Amino acid sequence: MTFKSPTYNIKAVPIEKIKPNTYNPNAVAPPEMKLLYESIKADGYTMPIVCYYHKAKDQYIIVDGFHRYRTMLEHEDIYEREGGKLPVSIIEKPLDQRMASTIRHNRARGSHDVDLMSNIVKELHELGRSDAWISKHLGMDRDEILRLKQITGLTALFKDIKFGQAWKPIEDEIEEEKVGV
Repeated sequence: MTFKSPTYNIKAVPIEKIKPNTYNPNAVAPPEMKLLYESIKADGYTMPIVCYYHKAKDQYIIVDGFHRYRTMLEHEDIYEREGGKLPVSIIEKPLDQRMASTIRHNRARGSHDVDLMSNIVKELHELGRSDAWISKHLGMDRDEILRLKQITGLTALFKDIKFGQAWKPIEDEIEEEKVGV
């Protein structure tokens, strides 16, 4: 028998039949949850929820994808658009192997490289995207965008930034005192 990856057998499963597992240590911060919602809203579900099918209970227990599941639960527009169903791939493994799979899925996601993210912000800016657009579509706050722009060192990225007069050179202050300003 040849191995066939579960992703070749995606099923549309009513969300009411899907239940979270009791052991997932992964947490997602509110800004990333908002970004996940925006991603699903814009692109749809591009990755299935990985589940174990519990025949006796007729339930699908989540191994990976809890936050994608939660997004549908918390956003009626997504629930309605998807007809209350989530794409599910099923793995047939005992509990210990499912727990290991959950951790592998969580840890395999990696992290973002700061230099690459800086270049993406630079390229988006060069394509005419505003900081507000970048903030909304990449889930970044203005401070993060500013820090990433600073890494590229390109002054063109700062052309639309309003800078305050937080300090004056000492020579200007001495000159103002002499003039009586």
